[in-house]
Amino acid sequence: MGLFKNIKIAIRGGKHEYVPILIRQSEYISKSSSLLAEMFSSADRGLWVSTEREIKTCEVQGDALLSEFHEMLSGGLMMKINKLDLQSVSMAMDDCIDVIKDTAKAVLIYQPERIDTQLEELSQLAKSQSEAIQDMIPSLYDIRKNLSAISLCCDRVTELEHTADEAYEEYIGYIFRSVDDVRELIKYKNLAEMLENTTDAHKKISDRVRNLLLNYLSD
Repeated sequence: MGLFKNIKIAIRGGKHEYVPILIRQSEYISKSSSLLAEMFSSADRGLWVSTEREIKTCEVQGDALLSEFHEMLSGGLMMKINKLDLQSVSMAMDDCIDVIKDTAKAVLIYQPERIDTQLEELSQLAKSQSEAIQDMIPSLYDIRKNLSAISLCCDRVTELEHTADEAYEEYIGYIFRSVDDVRELIKYKNLAEMLENTTDAHKKISDRVRNLLLNYLSD
């Protein structure tokens, strides 16, 4: 009985320790996405510099969280959820912050003459995805109870990514028809691609969560 009791304690103790770290990662994603949306809603180059710096800070803090997460998973705690599934979710969130950081840096490098409304809209779609992810992660405390809510959040992230794909394609057609300056055209095209990649990175998180759910429920 003593052995079984210890096993139960180990499971109970390690069951949810991963969630607070994932929550903090989702908070950094949400903050970074909000800051990126601010960059694409302004032509103020001074604001671009300060905002990019804030996003870089989020990225550094996110890297530290990923290291903390890896240490926790290697600690030998018994969990109902597969550790590789948890690792894939955490790494996808870290990758997402990296993409956001790279996009913010690109704004400073390219120094576009203008920020088109379509680019701002793409950044807002990524921001909305990050909000859905931030709402979703705390539900992992009780997957079976919150299965429907988690799935709805994943659906929302995917829906926004599809909307971003369409918006990106329309914008590319627009700039090729209306922008004569080749250098500016390349800037707008690259920025649009990076924003579209940002929405893809958010969807990758929801895809990893879906995979986690499938494996959890099949065990």
